Amino acid sequence: MSTNMVWWTIAIYIIISLIVAYLSKSEKQTNMVSYFLGDRKLGGFVSALSYSATTYSAFMLVGLAGLTYKGGVGAFGFEIIYFMGVSLVAFFGPRFWLVGKKYGYVTPTEMLGDRYNNKKVAMVVSIFSCLFLIPYSAVQLAGVGYLLQGMTNNAIPFTTGVIIATVLAVVFSYIAGIRSVAWTDSLQALFMIISATLVVILIINGLGGLGGFFQTIETSKPELLTVPGNGFFSFLTFLGLTIPWFFFSLSNPQVSQRLFMPASLKSLRTMLMGFLIFGFIYTIVSVVWGFSAMALFPDLANADLATPKILSSELVPPILGAIVMVGIMAAAISTIDSILLTLSSLFARDVYGNIKKDSSDKSQLLVGKIIIPIIAVLAYAFAQFNVNLIAVLSVASSAGLLVAVPAIIGAFFWKRGTAAGVIASVIVSGMIVIIFELAKLKPLGLASGIWGIVISTLLFIIVSLMTKAPEKKANEFMTYLKTELRRNKIV
Repeated sequence: MSTNMVWWTIAIYIIISLIVAYLSKSEKQTNMVSYFLGDRKLGGFVSALSYSATTYSAFMLVGLAGLTYKGGVGAFGFEIIYFMGVSLVAFFGPRFWLVGKKYGYVTPTEMLGDRYNNKKVAMVVSIFSCLFLIPYSAVQLAGVGYLLQGMTNNAIPFTTGVIIATVLAVVFSYIAGIRSVAWTDSLQALFMIISATLVVILIINGLGGLGGFFQTIETSKPELLTVPGNGFFSFLTFLGLTIPWFFFSLSNPQVSQRLFMPASLKSLRTMLMGFLIFGFIYTIVSVVWGFSAMALFPDLANADLATPKILSSELVPPILGAIVMVGIMAAAISTIDSILLTLSSLFARDVYGNIKKDSSDKSQLLVGKIIIPIIAVLAYAFAQFNVNLIAVLSVASSAGLLVAVPAIIGAFFWKRGTAAGVIASVIVSGMIVIIFELAKLKPLGLASGIWGIVISTLLFIIVSLMTKAPEKKANEFMTYLKTELRRNKIV
């Protein structure tokens, strides 16, 4: 594929996306709710596409394809575990939405601080979310870098791709806050699913149809069709990858924050159903790409180059390859700008807002806007490490976010949970995950995420039992939820 075609396709994508972003501006976003939550008025269709684009980032068509190339069919099982975890959205989604509307929460961490009647809870969880989500943002930036580098045979350097993604994410975030992000996400999601599916059809056809496709895999690398196959997906490795992914929809604040945004419970249900359909198709597409790259290019030095190699192969018409390239690039950017908005809202609302207790909503919004490019620069710096296997780094970031899951579940179901329990569980287990990841430690062969959630759960329970619970707030919170869930006929 020519470099000129790549540049022209990127330019057209940028122009169309900027137009959509500007059209999304209905009025000035002058407060935290309008800028970061779209006034809680997002419809079901837009919510579904935006949620899908935010969740299915560079991880999928670059990372999951690379993971399939590296380890085989175990990657499909790994992603299906995530799908099972989406059932958590069906269960917790209405609960987030109801309390968000009732108490005016802007961030998931603000909800935790209010529920446990201690603003330090919100501050601590927010800080640790930033620590783990900045590397995850870097993963998305690296995905764009690998993509453009691979598509143009290094004519567009890795760093150039990372810079383009960083700048666009900041611009989309600034134009109209979450409104512009949601609408550009929707455009990007449609690009992604249509173009990627067309490529799968062409690839399978080029390899002799479904029969020929599987025969090629079975003949060249039969071990990739079994688990653990070539040994990459051992049981402990699989467990370490899947546990963080199962809880992804709860542990990642850029995802759970979107549960506050739909206009109604009906819109929330539409969002979930649309996401499930989109996700299943996209999972199949990503896995097929990984297997196809293995059949066509069996000796890649970096598995994350599987997708770029496929798109630049003779099986894919150059113009379609360019369109899909933009779709993947858009997927990564949609995740980055969502993370930028979420982290800036966490910092403004739950860190700055708690340090400066008399801060107004307007001043918090200003701080949030100032923080956006700072977080983007930090993510850019992290992306320069040029890490291999994007999927593994994505899960490592999610492993750190796991430490807040016991506190989130406890907020809805355990009146005895306390602020001290939350703070102890998040700080101690969060630091353990960081140390394990930096030192590459796996005690007993278990990944950092498993240790993190086990230690976090134990600390949350033990410290909570040793300290006084906020009974009044817990009773009010849970009584309201119980009443509203019954009124809306939700289990």
